[in-house]
Amino acid sequence: MTPANEGRSAFDVATANCEPSRPEPQTVPVYLADAGDHDAVLNTFLDAHNTFEKWRTWSDETTHAIHESQTLRIERIHETPAHETAWTIAAYETPVSHRLWVLTATSATPAPVVQALLTHLADGNSWHTDIGNWWGDELVTAATQPLAAAGWTRAVQGRCFSWTSPDEAAGLQFDTVTARHPRQNLATWTFQVDPDADRPGWTIAASPHTPSSLLADLCETIAQTTGARQTQPVREYSSHLAARAPAGPSAVRNHR
Repeated sequence: MTPANEGRSAFDVATANCEPSRPEPQTVPVYLADAGDHDAVLNTFLDAHNTFEKWRTWSDETTHAIHESQTLRIERIHETPAHETAWTIAAYETPVSHRLWVLTATSATPAPVVQALLTHLADGNSWHTDIGNWWGDELVTAATQPLAAAGWTRAVQGRCFSWTSPDEAAGLQFDTVTARHPRQNLATWTFQVDPDADRPGWTIAASPHTPSSLLADLCETIAQTTGARQTQPVREYSSHLAARAPAGPSAVRNHR
C-alpha cells in the first residue's frame, strides 16, 4: 500500500467512527412513546374491519373512515405538524343529526394510543354515549380508575379536576363547567403531554358526551402500557486514530 493510500485508509476509518451510531429504541410509558406511523395504523384498522369504508378527498390530504351506519366518522388529516389536529372522531345519533360527541388527537399522539382508540370504536356500538347531562362523581371515578391504579395524583384546580402521572410528564384534565353543556362540542376531557427537548408534546381532547367506556379504555392505555422511543444518535469520535493517520498527499506537498 502506498503512503497516500495508507493515509486515505486511516482517514476513512476515522471518518466512519464519527458517524452517528444507530439509535437503540427504549421502552417507555406509552405517553412518552414516538408518534409512529399513523397512516399504517389506519390502514391496518380498515383492513381488519369491513364495517368501515374508506374515503379520500379530492386532494388526498385527508382520509375518512365511515361506519356503515353513517353514525360514526373518523377523519385523518395527513402530513400535519406535531401540535396540530390529525384525527377527528365524531358520533351522531342518526346520519343527519347533530354530533353527539367529538374527540380530536394531534399528530404527535403515540400510535399505540391511536390504535387502542380505534380498536375500541370497532367494538360494536361502543361509541354510543351512556351518560346524561352531567358527569357525576361516580362516572368520573369509574372512567379514571386506571389512572388511580397506576399512581396518578388527583387534584382540584379551580373548575377542573386533574390527574398527573408519577413522573409529572402527562396529565388529564376534566372541566366541570364545559361538562354542563353537553350539546356543545367543548373540550371537557383533555389528555396532554408537554413537549421536551427530545420529543413534541401531544393532546387528545373530548367533548362532554364522549362515552365513559372509551375514556376508561384511553386512561388504561395511557397509564398502564408501554411503547417504543428512539434515543438520539450519539457521535463517537476516534481522535487518537486520526492523530496517528499519516499525512495525505496534499499535506506532503505542502512540506516540500
